[in-house]
Amino acid sequence: MKKMSWFVFLLFSASFSIAQPRGGAVMVWQPDGNSFLSLDKYKVMKTEMPLMTKTTLYDFEKLIPDEGSRQRSISSFSLSDDQQRLILNVDTKTEYHKITSECWVYTVASGKMQQLGKALRANGLMYAKLSPGKGDKAVYVYQDQGKGSVVYNLYLEDLNSGEIKQLTFDTRDRSINGTFDWVYSEELYCKDGFRWSPDGTAIAYWNIDASQVRNYLMLNTTDSTYSFTVPVEYPVAGEDPSPAKIGVVDIATAQTKWMNLEGDPRQNYLTRMEWSGNRELIIQQLNRKQNVSKIILADALSGQCRLLYTDTDRAWVDVEASWNINDNRGWNWIESKKAFVWASEKDGWRHLYRIDMKGKESLITKGDFDVIKIYNIDEANNYVYFAASPDNATQRYLYRTHLNGAGQAERLTPAGLGGMNDYSVSPGGKWARHSFSSHLYMPASEWISLPDNKQLDESKSIEKNLKEDPFGKQISFFKVTTQEGITLDGWMAKPKDFDPAKKYPVFFYVYGEPWGSTVNDTYGIGRNRQFGGNIADTGYLYVAVDNRGTPSPRGREWRKAIYRNIGRLNIRDMAYAAKEVLKWSFCDTSRVAVHGWSGGGSSTLNLMFQYPEIFKTGIAVAAVGNQLAYDNAYQERYMGIPKETSADFIAGSPYTYAKNLKGNLLYVHGTGDDNVHYSNAEKLINELIRYNKPFQMMAYPMRSHGIFEGEGTTRHLTTISRKFLFENCPPGGR
Repeated sequence: MKKMSWFVFLLFSASFSIAQPRGGAVMVWQPDGNSFLSLDKYKVMKTEMPLMTKTTLYDFEKLIPDEGSRQRSISSFSLSDDQQRLILNVDTKTEYHKITSECWVYTVASGKMQQLGKALRANGLMYAKLSPGKGDKAVYVYQDQGKGSVVYNLYLEDLNSGEIKQLTFDTRDRSINGTFDWVYSEELYCKDGFRWSPDGTAIAYWNIDASQVRNYLMLNTTDSTYSFTVPVEYPVAGEDPSPAKIGVVDIATAQTKWMNLEGDPRQNYLTRMEWSGNRELIIQQLNRKQNVSKIILADALSGQCRLLYTDTDRAWVDVEASWNINDNRGWNWIESKKAFVWASEKDGWRHLYRIDMKGKESLITKGDFDVIKIYNIDEANNYVYFAASPDNATQRYLYRTHLNGAGQAERLTPAGLGGMNDYSVSPGGKWARHSFSSHLYMPASEWISLPDNKQLDESKSIEKNLKEDPFGKQISFFKVTTQEGITLDGWMAKPKDFDPAKKYPVFFYVYGEPWGSTVNDTYGIGRNRQFGGNIADTGYLYVAVDNRGTPSPRGREWRKAIYRNIGRLNIRDMAYAAKEVLKWSFCDTSRVAVHGWSGGGSSTLNLMFQYPEIFKTGIAVAAVGNQLAYDNAYQERYMGIPKETSADFIAGSPYTYAKNLKGNLLYVHGTGDDNVHYSNAEKLINELIRYNKPFQMMAYPMRSHGIFEGEGTTRHLTTISRKFLFENCPPGGR
């Protein structure tokens, strides 16, 4: 139930540190930390620190053949350890979380390009990776769609001889090796599902048996004369997850040894896995309720496993990717893999711990604050760099503390840069790209050196080159305390010609679930594409408030308060906050509207139905109308297992309260939504019909959760959204 479902994360070799600087160009830090690579259309550019000297390392424009009149595009690249070979991912496509591409390998010595998988279906390859060292072999997942089934197997290709060797041999429909099913991809950040051993002799990989999960059949009525179904493996809340296991295949024999993990594979998730040595794996296992996290060591030869470390929570345990890097690859190793850095909320805040290979832990970060993101571990200088904001949950700053836990955390971001500060720190902690964003200023960036935290070019520093965003002056941040004594953060965008003597309609933007926050001090807040951009200047007070349960850095109790209470506690917080906002003299309580998308659509419906005396107009997009119809990993994490907590699911679902609708409702959904299925819309519609509640509806044929496919779609959604808002909640001061 994400705010956006169409983000595609570019995949790179785990050997390099990845960053996304302002402007969208991907940076690939080199292992020595003194340079980075970036992609400029068909060129791989190298930038050397600290002089920022840029050279063209490789130019592939004439090496990648055209396809008729259409020139192929390079999506991403990765390098072998010795940097003598590159894999280029070309014309990458994503469908229902399965990322496929053409894969080309460039060999520096010969200057030649070769395409992987030509003997197979070359555009069905996934996650190709070069072998450690010289990179003379490549392994990839091949998506075989023959004979009425879809199977994913691992293949090895020798780059010298061109020989292709199959490593896994499943033939069953929806048997997945080396990648994941829909739920693992959507909810647990698992996409790339195999790892080369350090010595290059074996591959550790996930196997997912999605055949044991029922398909959700989306009905396509637009792409042919006769309709047909589109199946997506999708376990709804209450259904068992797909069984998962981890195996190690010897590339010489193509024989797999399965790891002997304890527990029913249909009642546990395997969320992370890496090599901890040439013959040992380290694995994170979450129980189905996701409130017990186990770190397990597995012998790759025997398959025997031993428990290393356990963490528990009364509500749920967050996997690292959910708050840190949006990726389940990599492990925060220190001390030559004799220990690693791990996060836990066991003391009420998200703090970092050192854990050794016997399971002994020691606290690294101390204090009443949350670690928001790990930027870098600099062992040589005894530092760990991370994001935190102890005093303002709407902002982010760079902090560091000693890796051995000595002393207190130190803020490095200058005091004058109030807002969202993000960093890409080089391996070894020598350099960093600092990006700054605030509601008051245009986004800006600079380069700094570490650990001294100095600008490389003071004349290009952020502080000396800030440009005001004129719209920022129309935005103000505020705090309100509800009748329950809960203090919430919010922002309000006012019309450019705002007159405090007049009363204006109030338009609330909501999300409200554990997946995201709406109140962050960043560039772009107060604007909304769905309504044509600057909605405030059409004559509205545009407002957002963050309720308990959002992932703000306000401690465990704040975030976990929503457990088994989605659709109730968050809705109450937002409604009570609205009551406080509407007490302000310039707010017109007769003109109050609300809108949101996905989880925000659910919140919009619940606000309209549970608090009709406050919210008179609502526009809900792609909402979960019935929590029991959403996927198990998300809903069960936050709401429990339905057989134990079904009453909570029903009590938080919008359809339960549809009979209370009094205001004006526009409901929007894509019939091809593989995330929040169209059945949610029909469940809600039936309840509104049952109670004779008039409303307006817009169904977008075969559009996904993002409702962006097809010519004119975005423009049309903006047109109907604005029209409905203007007609039912007229703009302007009175």
